[in-house]
Amino acid sequence: MAATKIADVIVPEVFNPYVVQRTAELSAFYQSGIIQTVDGLNVLGLRGGTTIALPFFKDLTGEEEILSDTAPLGVDKITSAQDIAVLHARGKAWGVNDLARALSGADPMGAIADMTAAYWARRWQALILAELEGVFKSASMAGNVLDISGETGDAAVASSDTMVDAAYLLGDAASILTGYAMHSATLAYFVKLGLAQDEMIDYEGNIQPASFMGKRVIVDDGMPVASGVHTVYMFGQGAIGYGEGNAPVPTETDRDSLQGEDILINRAHFVMHPRGVRWIGTSSGVSPTNAELRVGTNWERVYENKQIRVVQVKFRTAAAA
Repeated sequence: MAATKIADVIVPEVFNPYVVQRTAELSAFYQSGIIQTVDGLNVLGLRGGTTIALPFFKDLTGEEEILSDTAPLGVDKITSAQDIAVLHARGKAWGVNDLARALSGADPMGAIADMTAAYWARRWQALILAELEGVFKSASMAGNVLDISGETGDAAVASSDTMVDAAYLLGDAASILTGYAMHSATLAYFVKLGLAQDEMIDYEGNIQPASFMGKRVIVDDGMPVASGVHTVYMFGQGAIGYGEGNAPVPTETDRDSLQGEDILINRAHFVMHPRGVRWIGTSSGVSPTNAELRVGTNWERVYENKQIRVVQVKFRTAAAA
């Protein structure tokens, strides 16, 4: 009997949408509402190009006037600006040796799709953290940063007051912040202080995600912890806009007959954009690498600070010398 090949179990028109859906289901950023689909961003993958402009009207300003029967009201302009998002075109190929275990399952296509989706969910997370690193290196984002890590002694150490102060960088818009992203070592520090709750299983067997001061925590060890300085991001719903692109051939299979190896190729075109901070950079390829996303001069804030639903907090967990 001939061995089962990847091409025998992959049905692209079923596999592709399943992977997209499962990637979203497996992404903590998506499930927490930090990533939200933005219809306008889907256009990029359909019409071509590598960036898309997202125009918006600026808020109305100025004081109202006293009505008069002799003097007309002055007329102010409604002004507009535009956010700019960039397309991400990524791909990955796997040989059959990596998928051999999955091929032995009762539903090999579903098993391969789940593995592929889990991979892309992890890569989404890495991409988002790269973008945020670059965004917060931009001088235009200084108003959304609380950095006490350079203070001396206990003034550099995080407390509940630190996080409250960080949230209120957004002033009366602080309530839009609904979650956090932090390194596991940072979460452990807050758990010891009694401010955070680690992930747990409730009495009904449901997994309850980690929480900090009553809000969800996404734990990712890709978060920066360097030289004793911890970084936490505070997010609001929809802080990251998502749009699904249109890779011409999202999935295909191949076989290296000389090596006796089956190959699965998966390509993804998508937009994953920090809302309100436009991409002004250039890419060495058709889309930016994570290293290019980390460059601060590639980003520029276009929304008012309080309308950007992300705050960066930097601190120490032990007194600085």
